[in-house]
This record gives sequence, structure tokens and C-alpha cells, in this order.
Amino acid sequence: MTLRIAINGYGRIGRCFLRALQESPLRAEVSVVAINEPADIESMAYLTRFDSTHGRFPGSVAVRGRQLHIDDHAIAVSHARTPDGVDWRGLGIDLLVEASGQYSGRTELNAFLAAGCPRVLLSQPGHSADDVDRTIVFGSNHESLTGNEKIVSAASCTTNAIVPVLKSIDAAFGIEHAMLTTLHSVMNDQPPIDGYHHADPRRTRSAMQSIVPVATGLAKGVVRLLPQLAHRVEAKSIRVPVTNVSAIDLVATLTRATTVAGLNQQLRAAVDAGHSGQLAYTEEAHASVDFNHNPHSAIIDTSQTHMSGPQLANVLIWFDNEWGFANRMLELAAFWGSRLGR
Repeated sequence: MTLRIAINGYGRIGRCFLRALQESPLRAEVSVVAINEPADIESMAYLTRFDSTHGRFPGSVAVRGRQLHIDDHAIAVSHARTPDGVDWRGLGIDLLVEASGQYSGRTELNAFLAAGCPRVLLSQPGHSADDVDRTIVFGSNHESLTGNEKIVSAASCTTNAIVPVLKSIDAAFGIEHAMLTTLHSVMNDQPPIDGYHHADPRRTRSAMQSIVPVATGLAKGVVRLLPQLAHRVEAKSIRVPVTNVSAIDLVATLTRATTVAGLNQQLRAAVDAGHSGQLAYTEEAHASVDFNHNPHSAIIDTSQTHMSGPQLANVLIWFDNEWGFANRMLELAAFWGSRLGR
């Protein structure tokens, strides 16, 4: 039976989720039947057809009444601004992908359940572990899903990128301490020129003219998935003036000594042993743009691995923060659906 999905919030992640489904063999198992987005349907269709980052949509897109038609498939469209503004129950959905980014607390998310959504997949971490029933990085801990969960978080793009790398390094060498620096592409909470966009004064500055430090909850997200690293991981995030593709610069003090060759050998083994969409590696000379539309959660750049002495390691990880994450969300939704026993 096909898993029936609705999307709430049709911005960058919502549109990438639909496009990822269009490009995936999971189309035989998963169907998007409804989208709720405050914007008008003509604008939704236009931004589905044409995407400045990922190119033209690989299929036909049309508006017919209050429906968005993707090839020959009809998707009901609504424009509610609150969870109770949509008849989710009447849509007969199995799962809601909450991609608006506006809801992360348990009380807010419970409003979707009360409005008729049987379960919610969140495109960001909850404020705390108690806000969700489970936080999943697909390829690392998705097998822990039972099908009884009501609210599941797909973590964040950065958590999906770094967790499998840290897990592999810690298993092989032990991690005493780690510092994660995310070099993240601009996001829509930043203005193109200086403006009153955010309470954080740094985020009032021009996104395309500045390198901007911002707050991040990445360390907390890592520890949710890898509790053995509690009090050992810190993180900072810096927005850089590119429209897509980000990187994480990992510096870690190891318990057991190794070399650049030994560390790279372990990272390649993790790629070979893991979920095919989660990790990849490259030895070529790359710039960030080379990874646009790359579906992996993380691509380890083994040409940039360094050691300072036998225990201080430095690893560079690339990731398409939109496309990789959208693909993991799609896989997670399909796997969760397989656990429902419908």
C-alpha cells in the first residue's frame, strides 16, 4: 500500500522533498497527496518548475483549480496558517512532513495530532529531546523505529552530516574532545542587504557581503544521537555567502594514535560499510559547488585530512544542506511507513 504524505510548509525543504520523491524509485511506495502553504498556488507551481539552485523540475507541473498536478498526479493544496486550519483527517494521510520550520515544541506539534494528523515527521530538531518521540539520522539509527511513534525528528542537515563521521572515528580511535565548525550557506533568515530581519544583530547584515557567525545547537544534537560524547563536543556555525552546499571542519583529539593514512582508511571503510546514501568520500580537488544536488548526507574530503601529532585530527566534510537532507527525510518517511503494518 502506498504511504500517503502531506507536506506542511512548501519552502526550500518542502520543495526539495517533493523533487527528491520525483527523482527517486521510492515513488512506487510514497505519494504526496496534499501540501499546505500560505503562498498562492500559482507561485507554488512556479517555484516548483524553476529552482535557482537545483534547476528545472524533472516533470510537468500544472495548476488545476485548487490542485497542483505533478505529471498525472494531483496534490490537494491549502493555505492555512495554523495546524487546525486543514482537514488532515479528511485527506486520509499516513504522515505529515512538517517543513515550515515554525513548529518544534511538543505543545505546538501536538496541535497537528489534535487536528487529525496521525504522525508528524519534523524537518528540524525539537527544542529538547522530550519534544519528539525519537530523533533519527537515517542510516545511523533508523532501525530503532517501532512504528508506534507519533512525532519523529529527522534532526538537522548538519547533524545528518556529522553523526556518521563522529560515530566511525569514535569507534575506531576514541574521541576525547571535538570541535565542529560549520561553514553554512546563507539561509532565508538573513537579508540580501542590511535590514531588520532578526533579533541577532549579526543576522541583520547582508548575507551576500559578509561571513556571519550564528548560534548553533549542533553539539546538543550530536549528543542526542551519540550520548557517549556528552561534554566532549562543542560547535560553532558561520554563514558564508554561497547559496547552497556547506561544510563541516572537524577537529578532534583522539584517544588512540593514528596517521592520516590510518584515519582515511577508517573513513573509507565507514563509507563502504554504511547506508549507501549516507556517506561518500572523494580524493579529488573540489570546491563546494561540485556537491550541489549531491544526495549524500556527507562527503568526506580525504585530500583535506590532517594530523597534528598522532592524536589531533582534522577532517573536512562537504554536504548539500538542502538536497542531502531532503533525501534522508524521504527515506526516513518511507521506512517509518514500512513499520506501520498498514
